[in-house]
Amino acid sequence: MAATKSKKSRPINTKEASKADILKLAKAEGVQFLRLQFTDITGVNKNIEVPRSQFEKAVNGDIMFDGSSIEGFVRIEESDMILNPDLDTFQVFPHEDEGGKVARLICDIYTPDGNPFEGCPRQALKKQISIASKMGYEMMAGVEAEFFLFNLDEYGKTLMETNDTGGYFDMTPIDQGEPIRRLIIEDLEFMGLEVEAGHHEVAPGQHEIDFKYEEALVTADSLTTFKFVVRSVAYSHGFAATFMPKPIEGQNGSGMHTHQSLFKGGKNSFYDPKAKWQLSKTALAYIGGLLEHAPGLVAVTNPLINSYKRLVPGYEAPINVAWSMRNRSPMIRIPDKRGPSTRCELRMPDPSANAYLALAVQLAAGIDGVKRKLTPPDPVNKNIFTMSQRERKRNKITELPRDLHEALDCLEKDQVIQDALGPHIFERFLEAKRTEWKEYSAMVSSWEVDRYLGKF
Repeated sequence: MAATKSKKSRPINTKEASKADILKLAKAEGVQFLRLQFTDITGVNKNIEVPRSQFEKAVNGDIMFDGSSIEGFVRIEESDMILNPDLDTFQVFPHEDEGGKVARLICDIYTPDGNPFEGCPRQALKKQISIASKMGYEMMAGVEAEFFLFNLDEYGKTLMETNDTGGYFDMTPIDQGEPIRRLIIEDLEFMGLEVEAGHHEVAPGQHEIDFKYEEALVTADSLTTFKFVVRSVAYSHGFAATFMPKPIEGQNGSGMHTHQSLFKGGKNSFYDPKAKWQLSKTALAYIGGLLEHAPGLVAVTNPLINSYKRLVPGYEAPINVAWSMRNRSPMIRIPDKRGPSTRCELRMPDPSANAYLALAVQLAAGIDGVKRKLTPPDPVNKNIFTMSQRERKRNKITELPRDLHEALDCLEKDQVIQDALGPHIFERFLEAKRTEWKEYSAMVSSWEVDRYLGKF
């Protein structure tokens, strides 16, 4: 039986719901299966699915799984892990499968003795949120996660051909992805995300859907939901969606521009109407922290070898550690809006990043700047790509690491970012990425064969 649309027309609000409320709601909605969702250290969505008979155990946090089978979690001799659901995240999926309705709960990972697991990315973000909270701050964040749509062949294999040849803000018939974007947005809204806009991006087959600026944890949860929905809807309509940063040579890559600010007492701490640029000392110090820790945190926000194929000159991706009011060539941009909307936009992250870890290290960097009352250099409002090396040096502009290997070296030197990850995640992440680089370094590419085989 093909998947059919649920009759429900609006998302379910389960904020502050009790376990009994969730069980009652699942029964009322006719839910047959419950996905207990989490992410591994690399940011890949994972889940354990349980039938209706196990719902009570699931909401009580009594479902266990083998952590040794998950990338970067634990060794085989310490494998048992517990899924502790966040009841606020309960949502029914938009489509009924052959088994009936499916719902989900996003989970934190715990050890059998009831303690938070040090390798849980979601709890790494929670820890940084708690640190900021003790200083009186709450991080608000919004992301612009871009993706590509490719055609599938009759066997479901991805073809290296995009579904259209459109460009920035194009419409149908040039933008062949418009109907798919609408279906994605419809499902995202069904799942509780407040979508603000969707449009075609610069490269052929490239798209962007923006959702509401929220508390950091809500934004990270929404991003995991976003990735699942985008790929699921695309596949069900004969397309492959990818968040790979640079899938096509010679075209712009996909970024995940991250807008962020700190609030205190319900007011935006970045806004000061009397200050220069109307940016408070807190905002400037936060920006200073992001600039100082950029070389270390980029290994987390841009975690793939392919990530650094996007971070090259000529494709709008920032490679310069600098900030600006309007100019998009620096790493940080300050959008024009002020008042409650005052924020900074970090432009180098890409959507392959683990949502929880990416926000955790950005918050840690910014908070470190606030603690130390850092003062960033003056903003650079000239196009850095057209500046000479001497001009860049005079403006104290440096560049981000050129590849994953260099970024990992910088991460190993940055104690603030390591502390944000925690020893367990840092060690496992570093080990996984060093292995990835070693394998890549041993590969012989077609570019090398084409360039050298007949010449030497």
